[in-house]
Amino acid sequence: MRDTYLNTLYDLAAKDNDVVSMVADNGMIVYDDFRRDFPERYFNFGISEGNMVAAAAGMASCGKIPFIYTISAFLAYRAYEFIRDDVCFQNQNVKIVGIGTGMTYSTLGPTHHTTEDIGLLRGLPNLTVFSPATGKELSWIMQEAYRIKGPVYIRLGNNKEEHYVGNPAFDIGKPAVVRDGKALTIFTSGVILNEVMKVHEMLKNDGVEARIVSVHTLKPMKTKAIAELASKTKKIVVVEEHNVISGLYSALAEALVEEQVHVPVLKIGLEDVFAKDYGNIGNVRKANKLDSRAIYENVKKFIENK
Repeated sequence: MRDTYLNTLYDLAAKDNDVVSMVADNGMIVYDDFRRDFPERYFNFGISEGNMVAAAAGMASCGKIPFIYTISAFLAYRAYEFIRDDVCFQNQNVKIVGIGTGMTYSTLGPTHHTTEDIGLLRGLPNLTVFSPATGKELSWIMQEAYRIKGPVYIRLGNNKEEHYVGNPAFDIGKPAVVRDGKALTIFTSGVILNEVMKVHEMLKNDGVEARIVSVHTLKPMKTKAIAELASKTKKIVVVEEHNVISGLYSALAEALVEEQVHVPVLKIGLEDVFAKDYGNIGNVRKANKLDSRAIYENVKKFIENK
């Protein structure tokens, strides 16, 4: 996903001299092509995320289109006040890109996890929030972010995400149906889709056809589209690599209440806790019951509960 971001950003910069890249002491090697071909539009602020965000707001006020990029935890948490006051309050045309959402930085522990950012940033006025699950979604999201005249937050994973089969018609605010099914609907967002796709195959082996839905836009949300998807099956499941408080589950619950849709819902995510354990992403997901086997067993119990 990181490579998709960098390649798309390079293409945007090649077409528009106002596109600017800003980093906070990361991406030195992976940005080699950008630094070589657009040296006057590449800025490294060091470990100073707040200053980077403030400078991006200033550049945007002068007509530039800054894409700022660093570890998502350091953007969402450390630079929050700058995002709120300098970017969103001023409605500046800044694109905020956080790498390593969820528990992606699994070897570094909770200080580097980004498992509360949805609630923190989704509540900011003027900010569009995207959470791509695959490179295919990200390519489309980057083009949309470029076209939007205002603040955008894009949350990226940093593992080898699988590209799901198919070519859904992407639409801002409208979730993408990755797999269709009639037994139940599983909503998810971001790179945890990898695990959910494995769950889909497990359920299919049991004769259960689950609809898999990728919620790539967390704000704005087209509540009627969400209600329509939720109403087509008798039960829905929400899977997220995030605190269930203020995350995807909360956002979908708001939409269902607004549209007066009443269906049983199972939420699977971090239950008001910080993620535990260290190791590769597979190990950490397993420790927090967010691996495909644990999700599958949770969903099976939910299905069997009449």
